[in-house]
Amino acid sequence: MLDPQHNFDFLKYRLDPSDDKELLNELMTAYGKDVWNYAFSITRKWDLADDITQEVFIKVFRNMHAFRRDASVKTWLLTITRNTAIDFKRSAFLRKVTLTDTYEEHGSRQSAERESLEQLAVNDLWKHVLQLPIKYREVIILFAHHQLSLKEIAQMLGVSEGTVKSRMFHARQKLTKMKEASL
Repeated sequence: MLDPQHNFDFLKYRLDPSDDKELLNELMTAYGKDVWNYAFSITRKWDLADDITQEVFIKVFRNMHAFRRDASVKTWLLTITRNTAIDFKRSAFLRKVTLTDTYEEHGSRQSAERESLEQLAVNDLWKHVLQLPIKYREVIILFAHHQLSLKEIAQMLGVSEGTVKSRMFHARQKLTKMKEASL
């Protein structure tokens, strides 16, 4: 079984694309869960996270040759995940689904989305993290869950390290207030 911390730095130097399918399988095994979790944290929808994860690995397969030396493989994959999730959120299909979900939430039964969120968020802290606005939620998740450095997060999000630090500070403040309010 492949070690999840497997080093894929050889991607930076690979010349032979004949083993792309095997390499894709290794990447999916090593990082598939991270990609799905990050997609879910952005969209808060199980089915969209599934679709985004599939789309990410299709993009990776088509663009393995484009992997640059200035980022880790994990950062590269999470950047693709973020961009793909943003594209999905912009689509007209998503707007229609979101309106339908909102309508159903006001009905008498609990939505499947809400039940899924409750199952996924096994402790109060992560429940609170998932309630944060996206700009705060993603820095906390990238830092705490995916263990990216502030520099990597800044590069991924296209902002300065100072902005990442500021968002992290505000996210922690909001989490503290949420925790105090729930006591």
